[in-house]
Amino acid sequence: MADPSTYRPAPGAIPASPGVYKFRDAHGRVIYVGKAKSLRPRLSSYFQDLAGLHPRTATMVTTAASVEWTVVSTEVEALQLEYSWIKEFDPRFNVKYRDDKSYPELAVTLNEEYPRVQVMRGAHRKGVRYFGPYGHAWAIRETVDLLLRVFPVRTCSNGVFKRARQVGRPCLLGYIGKCAAPCVGRVSPEEHRALAEDFCDFMAGRTGNYLRRLETEMQEAAADLEYEKAARLRDDIGALKRAMEKNAIVLADATDADLLAVAEDELEAAVQIFHVRGGRVRGQRGWVTDKVEDVDTAGLVEHALQQLYGGGSESVPREVLVPALPEPDEPVRDWLSGLRGAQVDLRVPQRGDKKDLMATVQRNAQQALALHKTKRASDLTTRSRALQEIAEALELDSVPLRIECFDISHLQGEDVVASMVVFEDGLARKSEYRRFQIKGFEGQDDVRSMHEVVSRRFRRYLQEREQTGEWAVPEEPEGPEEDGHRPEDGPRTEDGRPKRFAYPPQLLVVDGGQPQVAAARRALDELGIDDVALCGLAKRLEEVWLPGEDDPVVLPRSSEGLYLLQRVRDEAHRFAITYQRGKRSKRLTAGELDSVPGLGETRRQALLKHFGSLKRLRAATVDELCAVPGIGRRTAETVAAALSSRTPAAPAVNTATGEIIEDGADEPAPAAPETAPIQETP
Repeated sequence: MADPSTYRPAPGAIPASPGVYKFRDAHGRVIYVGKAKSLRPRLSSYFQDLAGLHPRTATMVTTAASVEWTVVSTEVEALQLEYSWIKEFDPRFNVKYRDDKSYPELAVTLNEEYPRVQVMRGAHRKGVRYFGPYGHAWAIRETVDLLLRVFPVRTCSNGVFKRARQVGRPCLLGYIGKCAAPCVGRVSPEEHRALAEDFCDFMAGRTGNYLRRLETEMQEAAADLEYEKAARLRDDIGALKRAMEKNAIVLADATDADLLAVAEDELEAAVQIFHVRGGRVRGQRGWVTDKVEDVDTAGLVEHALQQLYGGGSESVPREVLVPALPEPDEPVRDWLSGLRGAQVDLRVPQRGDKKDLMATVQRNAQQALALHKTKRASDLTTRSRALQEIAEALELDSVPLRIECFDISHLQGEDVVASMVVFEDGLARKSEYRRFQIKGFEGQDDVRSMHEVVSRRFRRYLQEREQTGEWAVPEEPEGPEEDGHRPEDGPRTEDGRPKRFAYPPQLLVVDGGQPQVAAARRALDELGIDDVALCGLAKRLEEVWLPGEDDPVVLPRSSEGLYLLQRVRDEAHRFAITYQRGKRSKRLTAGELDSVPGLGETRRQALLKHFGSLKRLRAATVDELCAVPGIGRRTAETVAAALSSRTPAAPAVNTATGEIIEDGADEPAPAAPETAPIQETP
């Protein structure tokens, strides 16, 4: 690990001009490339106290052994040079999107005598009209196959076209009517070019006039009793409409835009891009990246724009819609305008159809990130490496095959609950999850709550072990068991399910830092449990805290072990929040009948429906209650006694006049009160 002060540039040596800089390691390899509007303050920021740097930045500057820079005249030049160096050196600490392939586009070669429709990838060529990009080449071929019925443009290669001219016989498409066969002179070069231009107009979104013209011709043919021609035109119209359905209109016909959305967490980010041409979504593409550098959403957007347009394979549309503007945005906007040769509108959509479509792109990005995480988590090799990294970082004797994580959740000190989630072999075991209500005290105290929950969980384990004897895991279970032990062992519930917490974990994780870890350690010590490893994962910097240690264990940002610990922590947080919200909702909507013993939801609804209000129900006699279907005399007596012991509600007041509503007016059945949104506290 290098000391940044050993290669820090001398004071005054760094220019205050725009430029691009490179950090190199001891072997001369470029590990990071960046740009700056002014090099002096930007590079100076890397050589401050390491404690003030982001952990990822601190790792980079301690890995580097030298820094160099290149001065440019404008920020746009800096943007272009930064992208070129990232592509050339592939630095390990820069954001790199994994999906770097070129996407297929539908191309019409208007620069040839006989224009050809084909699938193309790579850089755009002069004189070729492009539509797309598309996510898959087969999507282009399906669209073209429908349109060739109406626009029989040449699709064959130059070799096939030349051969057909030599033998005087067209290919199969010419015989079945999906090519005008200019190779054998069925149409002139001018007529064939007109077909190609009509094809381009239709793909560009100018469809209304053409469809109306075909419908007029069809009606005229039918009026002239030319039914075969009318039927052919009818089929042509149907083919065009089916092709249009494949590219649903989402924006105004003249809209050409690329919409970019980002979904991210602490370690990774997913980018989704929708290409809208002529008001239709013509293509979609996406990338996933590791956040190896300290970068926010605006920075991810800038990197994505460089990746998308920097190679020259993508045409820049008139509008580029993003979730956040790069800082500063003028150089990026000027760079895009230079690539397009005209003004480019780079902005964040605020209202209307474009904002709605951006929400759709955002959902796709979130789904892509979730899918990536699911695939990554399900890989056996990755999970094994993650468990091994955790064992090495925490200095465990063996890999933690069973991990339990606890989290506390409450709402401003009310409805305090806790969750316990279980991961076995790196995968969630939801049948082992447990929920806790904090019973030892009232109010907000996460540390005390953590102590209580851990104590209850392991006290229960000790009681079960005392009942069943020393724990022994069967070597070869006869069949898959939900909780990892033989079904005949231990106490059971009424429905026959094992009534216990399975076996203890090899690693106990708490959501929090030193205070929560100390509370969990104290609970284990009080119970005499010394064979369970313990750690805490703090949210702010993703630090791993061990009991009794003053400094945290910082796992590498790209560590699979850290990724697994985060998944465990996030799942515990989700499970706790869900339980806390359910309790809060139940408390807010609870009515007088909810606490009547023996009265379930169905009979509560039957009583309210029969009497219409709680006031009438409270005034009903036992015989009147018995008249309700499903209500027996014993239940009726219980309901009457419960309601009569309650203090009547205060009289209702008309808020408009201040008048007290008379007793004859019925109060409505209880409903969920309207509450303002409150921020939950995990």
